[in-house]
Amino acid sequence: MATAFSLAPLFRNSVGFDRFNDLFESAARNETTSGYPPYNVERHTDDHYRIVIAAAGMQEQDLELQVEKGVLTVIGNKREQEAENVTYLHQGIARREFKLSFRLADNIEVKGADLSHGLLNIDLVRNVPEEAKPKRIPLNSQKALEN
Repeated sequence: MATAFSLAPLFRNSVGFDRFNDLFESAARNETTSGYPPYNVERHTDDHYRIVIAAAGMQEQDLELQVEKGVLTVIGNKREQEAENVTYLHQGIARREFKLSFRLADNIEVKGADLSHGLLNIDLVRNVPEEAKPKRIPLNSQKALEN
């Protein structure tokens, strides 16, 4: 059962945050999440983040990463079965295709990716431009304006 709710009261006193309303609503009704593959989102410092995806059985050529319009997409394609004559008595390691998307906040950039020990590590960093950093605005008194 879907529950409809509005976040409009939260945004009455804000300007330019309309996109957040859409993000919250899309997250609330996200039915496509399968939980595969499992992943972590880690914060190492205030400006350094990492996404760790469990990519068991995948190799570099099986993975594709791209960033477009602030969305990081990770695609895993399963390889063709090896030529070995293997009969699985139990196959607990899933080797299926997947597609994960992560919406990146403003000023977040992908610095690199590394696949080791079955884990795909994607390093992210926040680069805030100088004009976006907080700045102090001096108050001009009436005497200063007259001179």
